[in-house]
Amino acid sequence: MPVTEVVFPLTPRRRLIGLSFGGMRSARRGPGSDVAGSRQYRPGDNIDTIDWAASARLSSARATDEFIVRERFAEEAPRVVIVCDRRPEMQLFPSWLPWLSKPEAVRICALMIADSTIAARGYSGYLDFADGDEVYWRPPRSQHDDWRTEAPRPFGAPQDTISRSFVHLFELRPSLLPGTFVFVVSDFVVEPEQELWLRAVERRWDVVPVVLQDPTWERTFPDVSGTMVPVVEPQTGKTTFLRLSKREALERRRANEERWRRLQRTFALLDLDPVSISTNNPAEILEAFTLWAEQRMYWRVRW
Repeated sequence: MPVTEVVFPLTPRRRLIGLSFGGMRSARRGPGSDVAGSRQYRPGDNIDTIDWAASARLSSARATDEFIVRERFAEEAPRVVIVCDRRPEMQLFPSWLPWLSKPEAVRICALMIADSTIAARGYSGYLDFADGDEVYWRPPRSQHDDWRTEAPRPFGAPQDTISRSFVHLFELRPSLLPGTFVFVVSDFVVEPEQELWLRAVERRWDVVPVVLQDPTWERTFPDVSGTMVPVVEPQTGKTTFLRLSKREALERRRANEERWRRLQRTFALLDLDPVSISTNNPAEILEAFTLWAEQRMYWRVRW
């Protein structure tokens, strides 16, 4: 399945305040299909906005000529920022192994989010620290200034890359508008400070963690006691072998499972809707994003 041919709906938590002439529901009045309310006609109103049926009922009731105008919510162009974790650990594993290939999953997720943004007539930006301390930032200003056409990014980001990314976004002038989607693509093995999550939520950004973790080696850990386990050094790519005892394998499993539960609790407390990715198969990644969008739609209908 070619990545560029698959998109998912960008379902916001709340109405957007973005650029006009997009495809998303807005908090402002203007041209659109979503009804906001009705009011009496005022000189200068567009005649096409008159609700003739409601006007006839009110005129009949009052025995005078009355005109009712139907207001609608404007359609806005969503702004999307993709934050990618490109620590050396994120370049594991090669795609031919049976486990999650994070570099391939990062690439597919970023392109799928960007293509879905274009399908919604929005603008996507990109941020990482792949070169080390130097930030790589492409703001969501134009579909013609496309970061996707540039060379692939390396995996040289510092361990606190997600924290640095949030700090950079906080310092932007002008600031990102409320309602901006911020997709954070990471394994979250190195978690940002909870204060940074809170600051992002307080700014009313629509923060979406995209969690890339291998279900075998990161969400839990198998009993590999008595066998030689190949271990790849992320910085050099060199492979060594490690033998773990049954107790050591059990301790690692407990640590991984507790980290996964802690991550889920953090997202629940902050009322964030994560997207969990455990494969680099494009069809399954699309399914995960589509499920995320459907769950958000269900939540909006309920409340």
